[in-house]
Amino acid sequence: MTRLRRKALVSLFLFTLFIFGAMMGLRSLKPSDGFSDLAPGMGFIRERERDRRRLDAEDVVVSPGQVHGGSISSDTKVVFTKSDRDYSIFYDVHIFYYLWYGDPATDNKYIHWDHVLVPHWDPKIAASHAQGRHTPPEDIASSFYPELGPYSSRDPKVLESHMAQIEEAAAGVLVLSWYPPGVADDHGEPSEDLVPAVMDAAHRHSIKVAFHIQPYKGRTDQSMHDNIKYIVDKYGKHGAFYRFRSSTGRVLPLFYVYDSYLMPAESWADLLSPKGSHSIRGTPYDGVFLALIVEERHKHDILASGFDGIYTYFASNGFSFGSSHQNWKAIKNFCDGNNLLFIPSVGPGYVDTAVRPWNNHNTRNRVNGRYYDTSLQAALSVRPEIVTITSFNQWHEGTQIEKAVPKKTVTRLYLDYQPNQPDHYLVLTRQWAENYIKEKDTWLM
Repeated sequence: MTRLRRKALVSLFLFTLFIFGAMMGLRSLKPSDGFSDLAPGMGFIRERERDRRRLDAEDVVVSPGQVHGGSISSDTKVVFTKSDRDYSIFYDVHIFYYLWYGDPATDNKYIHWDHVLVPHWDPKIAASHAQGRHTPPEDIASSFYPELGPYSSRDPKVLESHMAQIEEAAAGVLVLSWYPPGVADDHGEPSEDLVPAVMDAAHRHSIKVAFHIQPYKGRTDQSMHDNIKYIVDKYGKHGAFYRFRSSTGRVLPLFYVYDSYLMPAESWADLLSPKGSHSIRGTPYDGVFLALIVEERHKHDILASGFDGIYTYFASNGFSFGSSHQNWKAIKNFCDGNNLLFIPSVGPGYVDTAVRPWNNHNTRNRVNGRYYDTSLQAALSVRPEIVTITSFNQWHEGTQIEKAVPKKTVTRLYLDYQPNQPDHYLVLTRQWAENYIKEKDTWLM
């Protein structure tokens, strides 16, 4: 009897030791530090569903990050679609979007697909490259060919397809390239009147819209004041209008300002500093304003200007100081030390020789998605509040993740995503977005 009791005690001790060892082993496991630990999959999404409430379409939805440094919020918002699809989108993943395309069926002519071949500023170099403009539909101003063909941004079916693709990619905020009413880029036509349709289409897919204010002739601190007032007054009450929650708990619109360095810091400070001559700070038009960093010196100008953060935009690693992955840690440290947001921009590749035939040295090949993986990994490594994707549909520069198809004409052989499917970069974006949100949840642990 004593012998049996001793055996039982030994067995109990060994079992207890096994349980203790297993628990310690599990505790020692660390989450992946990068992109190599890919999408957690549908099990992870369903786990989040139990923890997140379904957001009504009429709710004001904000990204819960920190505008002024400090700790990362763990309450990352997740929106569940109203369709039968069982996945989420994330408001900390923003994607740049362009409205400047047109076709004869909708606009009576092609717009932007027939883009001119931009000559080099050096006449000697310019003379050695093709000139003229593209002639759609067989010859378009892109090295890739869209699955939808050379479409019109005004086509409701196109807008619906785009929102479905963005939803598929899990990007929760569409960053809309925006010009004031009656104003357009040098090669396009005004499109501000189309913004309501974009807002409505985005809203149907629970996607939010932020504004990417483009440079235009005569852009000043005063005209920017007018632009911001116009946007907030006209779209601020729309269900798709994006707002960001600051570290102080304020919920504010978020604006990206392209080529912000073209205006001096003193002019920006008149608008963005509390004591500026026509400051918007503390007014109903206050917001979170993000400046583009190209050169290293721009970070000091951005700080002096009163901006709230920095983004990098360009998808070509090494093209500029700001777009070089190796510099992101230093920029993030600068931002953290000065209460600024740092928002890196990632892209699947870069090729703009269809519009700048002399710029081949800045081409970045996609390598079947590996370039994108590297870019996404670099962004994740600096633990950003928000990541921007360049782009959904900037076809001229070959940064699009929109569906593309193989195409060969008499004069052109277009690049494509093969051997992968047309939705390859939508799938990669979703995989990474899910991993990014999962990683953000661990940053507080």
